[in-house]
Amino acid sequence: MDDQQLLRYSRQIMLPDFEIAGQERLLASRVLIVGLGGLGSAAALYLTAAGVGELRLADHDRVDLSNLQRQILHQNSDLGRPKVASAVDRLRALNPGVRLMPIEQRLAADNLADWIDGVDLLLDCSDNFAIRFALNRASVTARIPLVSAAAIGYDGQLGSFDPRQSDSPCYHCLYRDNGEDEAQGCARNGVLAPTVGVIGTLQAFEAIKLLTGIGETLVGKLMLFDGRKMAWRTLRLPKDVACPVCASAPHFAG
Repeated sequence: MDDQQLLRYSRQIMLPDFEIAGQERLLASRVLIVGLGGLGSAAALYLTAAGVGELRLADHDRVDLSNLQRQILHQNSDLGRPKVASAVDRLRALNPGVRLMPIEQRLAADNLADWIDGVDLLLDCSDNFAIRFALNRASVTARIPLVSAAAIGYDGQLGSFDPRQSDSPCYHCLYRDNGEDEAQGCARNGVLAPTVGVIGTLQAFEAIKLLTGIGETLVGKLMLFDGRKMAWRTLRLPKDVACPVCASAPHFAG
């Protein structure tokens, strides 16, 4: 790291279990974020600020007026622009030292392999079940950790899945692929603006822990947030020994 980086990241480097080694691991990391809406906005901002080396930003959508209530990457002047374009502008202004790779297309099972090559972590910030299941399969196949989250109304949930660990469940252990194309999105159910910020920020927190090896992650657990009661619950999430996606997948000690 140069002097500017040491100054920029000094408050993280001061942490006794983070230090320069943790920051160097972040700077060497590459993360794919799928979805630049409410969850992706919060996660991308904090990962950029924290100094992840490379962010691959995937979203096929354009900025709409209804997005601005919660998708804080985008501004009024971005209306009609591709979300990846406005995201790159905002993130580059925040931290020009982070490499940003915009992917303006809908990711699916048949093209994910092109974009996860060399990636250290996957962040599922989508609201689409099809891409969630495709990301999970890609995570298991390529043995790349996945941090997946969802938020609706006043509630949210967060889980981490690490196929490098033999006892880690995958997303399919939690939810079965029943052929539905869309998750219950904000457009049909509504969401309080800070809900996605709370959960998206925690996605960034989990990502940093997985990338640096610091602290205890949510692998094998599911965290639930009830915003009305301002209450949290953490549930144990065991691996499904009959899961068609991860039960027979190879593992290694990571």
